[in-house]
Amino acid sequence: MLSNIVVASDGSEASDRMIECVSGLVRVGSERATLVHVFNVRDVGGLYASLQEFMLPKLKKEADILRAVGFEVDVQTPLGFPAYEINRIASDRSASLIIVGSLGASLVGDVLLGSTANSVLQSAQFPILLVRLEMVQENGGRRCRAACQDYFKHILFPTDFSNNAEHAFLYLEHIVRETKAHVTLLHVQDESKIARHLKDRLDEFNQIDAERLEGMKLRLEQCGAASVTMEIPYGSPTKIILDRTRSNVFSLVVMGSQGRGFIEEVFLGSIANNIARFAPLPALFVPAVR
Repeated sequence: MLSNIVVASDGSEASDRMIECVSGLVRVGSERATLVHVFNVRDVGGLYASLQEFMLPKLKKEADILRAVGFEVDVQTPLGFPAYEINRIASDRSASLIIVGSLGASLVGDVLLGSTANSVLQSAQFPILLVRLEMVQENGGRRCRAACQDYFKHILFPTDFSNNAEHAFLYLEHIVRETKAHVTLLHVQDESKIARHLKDRLDEFNQIDAERLEGMKLRLEQCGAASVTMEIPYGSPTKIILDRTRSNVFSLVVMGSQGRGFIEEVFLGSIANNIARFAPLPALFVPAVR
């Protein structure tokens, strides 16, 4: 399910840290990786050949890290528009996952979760793993650190019980089979939809949704989950999910990229978009089946 991945690199220290995180995906069956650095046609002009020559040793170093843990690796350095090229290569290779980082400056000044990663997130038709990176003060200087010490220690799975959430749950089941992770299933009773006319039915909704979560819990236990916890809080889904990601309890968020009523052409719905922008954890976004 996650065997064939595409990794977007910008050759920076941040990308090096992201590559180290990618190595951990061998635990969930990842075997082949296409390492992609796109030279933005709007920026490099006639410098493509010389910049490519400069970048290739950096990409080789990253490729060697992946090969050392068992990946088959292909390196691609196309000239074009980054988001388009990353998605094109993923499509050409029938990729099962695209991996992008949330920090990193390229040779031409791009920030990976700025124009490029945001465009990839908004337009991709493949699952996206967003690796969270941050700059920290260490040993008297600044260095990049990745939040991926153990992706699969405790996974947070927010669900609205939509078809997209059920599709994302299939990925969660696969991960749990391979890693025996702890999982928290989270369904937020949306205050904005309930408070005005349906507050008197909250207990009824909680009972119905608890039964749904119990069914999901049983499936995960059958997959070998170390533990499964269920939560059904009341409030703002975005705020509550973000608060959970900041609790220092979880190692990864897995969720559908669109909730109920999403626009088909948009990869990220509003909640997923806020998780991508503000959550401190790595996040796996799974698109709806189209």
